[in-house]
Amino acid sequence: MKLVVQRVKRACVTVDGTVCGEISHGFLLFVGIAKGDTVATVVKAAKKIAALRVFADDAGKMNRSIADAGGQILSISQFTLLGDVSGGNRPSFTGAMPGPEAEPLFDAFNFELSHTHGLAVSTGVFGAHMDVELTNDGPVTILIELSPE
Repeated sequence: MKLVVQRVKRACVTVDGTVCGEISHGFLLFVGIAKGDTVATVVKAAKKIAALRVFADDAGKMNRSIADAGGQILSISQFTLLGDVSGGNRPSFTGAMPGPEAEPLFDAFNFELSHTHGLAVSTGVFGAHMDVELTNDGPVTILIELSPE
């Protein structure tokens, strides 16, 4: 599983001109589900996101979690994070889990964030062509890679 975590001041996603997810401040997550990922992988990932301390404390140090900062999450599925260009210039996506298998894991990941960790989560539309707008805060961008359980 690969995640790109961006600390944002705002973010929104539209599909066919309609806003389907929007947050004020928090994390914009791009989520790539890899072949072999399981529910245990997404549970571990959600725990990592919830505990990630990249929001400023009173001293200005990155020491607060998203919950501490009162932030929200916009979670976007993105199989292209699993693109492999080691064999040439055209990415191979053979490492990405096929959509019908990945979608329930993506849903489980977002469920964990919202129900287990109590975070406000908005999403795009799985498998759709999406337009994503954001204002990166910092900028702070973190790449997280988790091996399947």
